[in-house]
Amino acid sequence: MKRLLVVLASFLVCAAAAADVAPDLLVKNVTNEVLEVVRKDKDIRNGNTQKTLDLVEAKVLPHFNFVHMTQLALGRDGRQASPEQLNVLVNEFRNLLVRTYSKALTEYRDQEISFKPFSMEAADADVKVRSEIKQSGGKPISLDYYLEKVPAGWKVYDMEVGGVSLVTNYRTAFSQEIRANGIDGLIRSLQAKNKTTEPAAKAK
Repeated sequence: MKRLLVVLASFLVCAAAAADVAPDLLVKNVTNEVLEVVRKDKDIRNGNTQKTLDLVEAKVLPHFNFVHMTQLALGRDGRQASPEQLNVLVNEFRNLLVRTYSKALTEYRDQEISFKPFSMEAADADVKVRSEIKQSGGKPISLDYYLEKVPAGWKVYDMEVGGVSLVTNYRTAFSQEIRANGIDGLIRSLQAKNKTTEPAAKAK
């Protein structure tokens, strides 16, 4: 279920035509579009990994700031990374999240998503969009999205699932790995995780 929530959080903030769309409208409008695709696509719901990966690549990634996310996840330990190491870390962190999202997306089963009231000032460049997933037989779980305004439009740089920050969650694991094995050790760890989660697309 946790993987499903993280996936939904990522898919709720994907492609939009205009860069100046308000962040809450971006989240709401694309939520309906993407989840409708998932509901109707039997291949994705049956576990077609490659088709799911293609959807993630096309709809989700353009609206995430993976550089900022990686820097936040590294925290002060990121000062140890050279520009080359940081580039590798951004790529591996991106791949890890993409594979996690793709694997969990097939678990979506028509949960209802609602959005909280939203307001912002015209000059705001950093906002929080709040929503929740309503589960049958369980308490609603909050999903909050942190977006920043950049020249290309609004980009997601963190999410909270049930009050737990995705970036903070990874920061703890990253810090432990860096203390034990350095930046190169973290890179090797992420590469190993991505290798073990490499999907084999299901033939249909």
